[in-house]
Formats: sequence, C-alpha cells, structure tokens
Amino acid sequence: MAAGGPRLLVHLDMKGAAPRARYLAEVLPLLRALGATGLLLEYEDTFPYAGPLGPLRAPHAYSPGEVRAVLSQAKEQGLEVVPLVQTFGHMEFVLKHKEFAHLREVKAFPNALNPHKEESRALVKAMIDQVMALHEDIKWFHIGCDEVYYLGEGEESKQWLQQQDNTPEKLCLSHIKAVASCVASSYPTVTPIVWDDMLRGISEEALAESGVPQLVQPMIWDYAADLDVEGKVHLIEKYRRCGFSKVWFASAFKGATGVNQSLILIGHHLNNHLQWLKVASKSPVDVLEGITLTGWQRYDHFSVLCELLPVAIPCLAVCLQTLKNGGYSEKVKENVEELLGMSNLEVDTFMSTSVGTFPGSNILTLVTEISFYLKSSVDELLERNRYVTGWFSPYHRKRKIIHPIIMHHFQPDAVSLLSKWNGVVRDLQAAMEEVFHKCTIEEWMEENVYPSLQKLQQVVDDLDEAIKAQN
Repeated sequence: MAAGGPRLLVHLDMKGAAPRARYLAEVLPLLRALGATGLLLEYEDTFPYAGPLGPLRAPHAYSPGEVRAVLSQAKEQGLEVVPLVQTFGHMEFVLKHKEFAHLREVKAFPNALNPHKEESRALVKAMIDQVMALHEDIKWFHIGCDEVYYLGEGEESKQWLQQQDNTPEKLCLSHIKAVASCVASSYPTVTPIVWDDMLRGISEEALAESGVPQLVQPMIWDYAADLDVEGKVHLIEKYRRCGFSKVWFASAFKGATGVNQSLILIGHHLNNHLQWLKVASKSPVDVLEGITLTGWQRYDHFSVLCELLPVAIPCLAVCLQTLKNGGYSEKVKENVEELLGMSNLEVDTFMSTSVGTFPGSNILTLVTEISFYLKSSVDELLERNRYVTGWFSPYHRKRKIIHPIIMHHFQPDAVSLLSKWNGVVRDLQAAMEEVFHKCTIEEWMEENVYPSLQKLQQVVDDLDEAIKAQN
C-alpha cells in the first residue's frame, strides 16, 4: 500500500478527552511523517455550534479560531480533512438537551433521531451547514448513521410500519437518502460517507432500489483482530453490485478492546490492520477509496473514557506504518521507534515501561506506571500485608485501636507509598494539563487513580488518628 495507494485517514474522536488545539498542532506533523494522508474529525459536542444550536456546544468546545487554526495546520501538512457529524444514531449529544428531546425516535432514549419529522431534517441540515461553513474545499463529509438502535420503535415509526410494504430497512434508507440528498444539493462537489453497519443486512434489491448507492460511499468497519476476510470480500462485491462506486475500510488503533481500557495491546490492533490488508489484496484495485484508522475515545456519549490519544500514539504509528508498507516487519518496527524516540516497542504484550520523545510521551510513561502498579501496590499493602490485615483491620480502624509495636511494621511503608504515588499523580496532572482540559483530567483521575489512592490515604489518616488516640 505504498505511494499512490488508498488514502489513510486518522480518526480523532472528540466526544471525550478532546485534545487542546495546541497539542493537535504538535501531533499533525508526526501523523504525516507516519504515513497519514488525512483526518476524519468527529467533533461531536466540541464544535463551536452557534445560534439555536448553541446548547450542543460543550464548555470546553473549540473556538471557531481554533478550528480554523487546526484546519490550516492540517493543510500545511498536506492532510485532507473529512468532518464527521452524526445525523441518525449516536445523537445523544443533541437529543439529551430539552430543546431537542422532542425529536427522539423513542421518547425515553436520546440515541436516535426521529426520521419522520421535518424538524429532524432541518436540525441535521443546520448542523451540517455550520460545520461546512468552517471547512472549505473538502471532498467528503461523513454523515455517521451507525448503530441506529431502536429504529422503528417510536410511535410514528410503528404507525408508518403498519402500511403495506414499509419495513425498518426502508425507513433507514429513506433517512440516509434524505440526508445525503441534502448534502448533494447544497454542496454538489462533496461526497457523503456513511458507516456501513445499518446497510450490511439489507438485501441487494432494496439497496439498489433505494437510490442510496448513487449518493454515498459506505465505510465498512470491523475492529476485530481476526476479522473474516472472505466475508468482507463478499460484502464489497455485494455493495458493488448494488451500485456503490467506491468503499472505505475502517480499522481501529484504540477504543475497540474494552469500554474502560487505559493501556493498549498493540498486537490486537496490528492484527486488525493485517487482516484489512488481506481484504484489500483480494478486492478490485479501483474499489477502495481509503482506510480510516478509528481511535474511539468513548463507546458512546455517556460511557467512560477509553485509552487517551497520547497513550495510543505508538499503536497508531505501528498501524499507519503497517498500512503504508503493506505489512509489518523489523524494518517497520525500527521506523516507528525512530520516529517516536522509543527503544523498547512491545507489540505482543502490554509495555510495562514506556519512554519516548513524541508529543505527549510523558503521559504514556506515567499512565503506564499507574495502570501497572498503583492498584497492585495499594492492594499488596492493604490486603496482603499481615500487619495491616491482622492488626489494623476495618474493626481496629473504626475503634482507633493500634498495637504500638505493630505500627512500626507498616506505617513507614504506607507513608512512603502514599508519598510516591502522590508525586506520580502530580507529574501526570501537570503533563495532562499541557494536552487536555480540566474536565478530562478530573474524569481520568476519578476513574483510574482516586479509587486506589483514596484507600491508601484513608489508611494513613486512620493510622494517624489511632496514634493520637493512643497518646
């Protein structure tokens, strides 16, 4: 997949841990050096929506000036930008707001848009128009449309489905067609892209009759390490027969192996990319428009954060270089190590120590240390140290009882461990402040650090109280 091959887009998912604009400016040249040709930008609630769409804008959203700066830096690096706006499923960031809740497909659930309402289409058009206004000269616009759960279960849909020949598939296709037609009529030089999962199970006949294949390019996504190559080849053939001119593939470099994953097993993602290379080699040369390496930051708008972008850069580097070179080899590994300033790239195991010189590498180093050792070291002291379990149990702590001799056996260890971890956490907070907003740092610490650190702090505090009570 060397020069002149398909486009390689890096997906930046901003619905969690959206990086500061200045960090993106540091990362873009690296992405280009690694082989990326473009970006798929999923802004979600970080886009500076204005006017009636103002409520969609998160407190940490980018300013219009920041968006322009990132786009101009991307252009300088020769990276083409494809914006992504969800227009059907995964619309929690819109439909959670009271102003738009009446446009839900199912009243109680904020995930899917009601496709019957004229106002739903007007909302989608307004979102697309505002995003397009900041993105000049683009060739593609991704309109989402994946995982439209509960479609057909709203009251209006139930009535519509009672009419002869109406099916949930037709309902899905008619909304995709309406959104794609809206893009085509307002922006005739722009091609809409859709995630393909809602199309996979639809018959060839229904797809061909819908008119959708003439309007959009499907992005076939699969993040498994053992994805079914033959199945994908057949799917591509089906899409071709239905009239789709080109397809995209979507692999994953993070955010696909566990909803609360904090570290990355590069081997899983590498295998996913090697499988996609097999699919590409068995497909017609002219069918593949490009490959998007997805980097999910949350599984959906309400779930916890998964791996942070700086933590995932070594994996992204391996995957990009693998696609660019048509496979993985010792040479690819050396390229990646050189570009990232790393000397110990591990692919088949989680790296227990990670040091590099790429932007945000200090975050990777500290997140690795915390993920590997914080919980285990605290549990070792509190659950496996016989002096703590035998002489300073919850019963003792509640009553402030401590044997003065026993205290000397573990108090220094507890105080020293607390001091060590407080230092690491301070360093991580300082490193994260360079890359992320306060809300991201708070969330990551509350999920990954405080449960263990607070347990340790509590034992040290209880020990102090018990000593005071003795004296």
